[in-house]
Amino acid sequence: MRLTITNSAWQELEPLIDQEYHTLRLYYDTEGLGCGVNGQPTIRLVNHMNSRSDKQVENDDLPVIIDQQQAVFFRKEMKLDLVRGTFRLSSPEGILNPVIPTGTLKNEVPL
Repeated sequence: MRLTITNSAWQELEPLIDQEYHTLRLYYDTEGLGCGVNGQPTIRLVNHMNSRSDKQVENDDLPVIIDQQQAVFFRKEMKLDLVRGTFRLSSPEGILNPVIPTGTLKNEVPL
């Protein structure tokens, strides 16, 4: 699995990275959406990795991780871009999440 971050997305993302929030997590958010298959692929900046269930995602800019069980909701090749001031996660097959506000990147991810 690989995530490419465009220059415009990196310019918006880089200032949000600090000593506490230094790793990008690909995350399938189901909060308030019903059952576990009703969710939305998104991203979060986190400060921890679960060594038992997380795996590395290829990226040239920063550490990126994903929970192995959530990987099914993502694609082998993905791109993080910035469109109209919000992040967009897409793949060659289509858009995974068209609107990821920058203000949500440091929200806690349930373990």
